[in-house]
Amino acid sequence: MLTVIEGVYENGQIVLERKPKTSTKTKVMVIFEEVNEIEKTLQKRPFGIAKGTIQLSEDFNAPLDDLKDYM
Repeated sequence: MLTVIEGVYENGQIVLERKPKTSTKTKVMVIFEEVNEIEKTLQKRPFGIAKGTIQLSEDFNAPLDDLKDYM
């Protein structure tokens, strides 16, 4: 049976997110996944960051002449 436990390799040590359920000697495989620095630094954008950058024309809600036949 395979069990996946994520962890971090840092300063020559692997730190697992949780302890495995086995206490006996077990074969393990370690796969190193490269993580981009950009992914680490992404933060949630604050609400309203684009406020004031989009402006609608004054007649935005006015009826269109092309659709008069359908109204």
